[in-house]
Amino acid sequence: MELKGTIVFTTVGRPQYGFDVFSVKIPSNLHTQFHSEHRLTDGISVNFNGQFVDEEETLVHVSERTGSSQIFITRRGTDKPEQLPSPPESLFHDRPIISNGRLYFISAFEPADKPFKSWSALYSTGLGDGKIVRLTPYGSVDYSPAISRSGMFIAVASYGSRPWGGDFHDLQMDIVVFRESDPTKRTVVCQHGGWPTWSGDSTIYFHQQADDGWWSIFRIDLPQDFEISGVPTAPRRITPPGVHSFTPAAMHDAERIAVATRRRDKNFRHIEIFDVHSHKFHAVTELLNPNFHHYNPFVSPESGFLGYHRFRGESATGDSIIPHLDFVTSPVKGLQTLRLHGSFPSFSPDGDFIAFNHDFDSNSGLKIVKSDGSKRWVLFKRRTAFYNSWSPTEKNVIFTSLGPIFESVKASVQIARISFDLANLDNDREDIPVDIKMLTREDTGNNAFPSCSPDGKFVVFRSGRSGHKNLYIVDAINGEFNGGIRQLTNGPWIDTMPSWSPDGKLIAFSSNMHNPDDVAAFSIYMIHPDGTGLRRIHVAGAEGSGEVDRERINHVCFSADGEWLLFAANLGGVTAEPVSIPNQFQPYGDLYVVRLDGSGLRRLTFNGYENGTPTWYMGAEPDLGRLGLGCEVGDQLKGQFDEPLWIHCDL
Repeated sequence: MELKGTIVFTTVGRPQYGFDVFSVKIPSNLHTQFHSEHRLTDGISVNFNGQFVDEEETLVHVSERTGSSQIFITRRGTDKPEQLPSPPESLFHDRPIISNGRLYFISAFEPADKPFKSWSALYSTGLGDGKIVRLTPYGSVDYSPAISRSGMFIAVASYGSRPWGGDFHDLQMDIVVFRESDPTKRTVVCQHGGWPTWSGDSTIYFHQQADDGWWSIFRIDLPQDFEISGVPTAPRRITPPGVHSFTPAAMHDAERIAVATRRRDKNFRHIEIFDVHSHKFHAVTELLNPNFHHYNPFVSPESGFLGYHRFRGESATGDSIIPHLDFVTSPVKGLQTLRLHGSFPSFSPDGDFIAFNHDFDSNSGLKIVKSDGSKRWVLFKRRTAFYNSWSPTEKNVIFTSLGPIFESVKASVQIARISFDLANLDNDREDIPVDIKMLTREDTGNNAFPSCSPDGKFVVFRSGRSGHKNLYIVDAINGEFNGGIRQLTNGPWIDTMPSWSPDGKLIAFSSNMHNPDDVAAFSIYMIHPDGTGLRRIHVAGAEGSGEVDRERINHVCFSADGEWLLFAANLGGVTAEPVSIPNQFQPYGDLYVVRLDGSGLRRLTFNGYENGTPTWYMGAEPDLGRLGLGCEVGDQLKGQFDEPLWIHCDL
């Protein structure tokens, strides 16, 4: 059966980014105040991770304007960026560099040789020939390339052929150097480091989280014969403790480096220039935009300009609206993928509407959006709701969880049946009257993640009423108040996020019952509604293998034909250095599909973000004409995203 239909999912923080690339002229005297910045990109979609090609501010950068991260070049005086050649099947590109007429970039279109490895690798192509060359050895993983001043040497942050250990704060990579002319001969010049940058052909700066907990910039100087003799000295710490410094960009004189910083007394990430000899920081962006985060500095070849990306601002020209639904390029022909500005989507039976939760803070509650993204309604607000299931038989009934999300078994969270009058969706009012009926008792603790049976008669959900989080089934109308509740699974582990199959014969869910002591590793299980036939779907490897017990699989749901399971998982490792982007709780979260027997595994998303809470509809496809660029329907873009929450300044 071919994959088809429409998948709607969420990405943590991404709708709010609104990134553009900016530059400032670097004064000869750093004690002189920096002049106003200059926006280099056009305000369409998100634009980030740039590099200067020359001193004319020609810019090569990443943009997601086509529905995936592609590489563009922007020249001074031109209105539109030009897309550069890349593998047509590649939906992820990062850290592009142009050197000596060649384009170098990270991509993730070739599968890793085993699960739990990133697909990220370094490629190059001539700007005129379009021939793609892989520079990373097969079986190895590379991030964050840097080209030496002459173009002779390339440095990368690399896992090599080692498997990913599950780390995603401080990635345990090495700094590896090789000649552009012979990428197979690789030299590890430093263990543990990321984001290398060259000054000349012999000095490399990079970031590393030091033993005292502070992210700092380190320097290593390579002898002329380092490929033979190795590197005799350990790297030197350049920036001091007490301030986080990361994503360095070295200037050609080796005396100054641009860095992103986080300070104890500051709420925002800023770009500063650090003088290697005086050991002093010089503020740049805090003087220009004190209340914006700034990311990933880069400098022009002769150090005349400093670039970075940030939220473009609410009053800037360009995209200023977050669409309710945004087009994302799918790797599968016939399968549409849409990013929702919200979480936990659920299609109405006819596919005309999608129920979702906007967020769990200021915009908490339950909303409905037309599946073409053209209009939205509020069912209720100022009440935390999450994980929705639209009744397959009643267009006016949605089941949801009411109460705090991801809490203990004793927290009060209830399964609610939300009903409303469909006629109210045809008028101009935004707030729709609803009837909220609780299906679980308040004294039973944490009841969440409902899924309605295809006949509309029952709801399966996760409850902590026994002291453990297991699955239960209740009547879809009266709940447990008439005694109609039945425990489906039972054990000292966590069963969660159930999904009823379209034919009603199976319930898929995530569980750690194979290893209850590991509360982070979940696999897919299936069971019949009568409690028989429990079995595990082995996705990452065969039963008993070391790989299969590393699975972190959640948000499982069925395709409408019941042939496939859609889910979010950690199978592809980390695609980009997480310290270089805003907060992602699980930056390894990508969407996959697999058949019910564990075969046919296929990856659907490719980026450095956390993607999750998917739903899959196989009926008539939404009209995409209203979606995508230039949308005028949605929420105001305000740049409301978080810095990585695991970067602490109270050390």
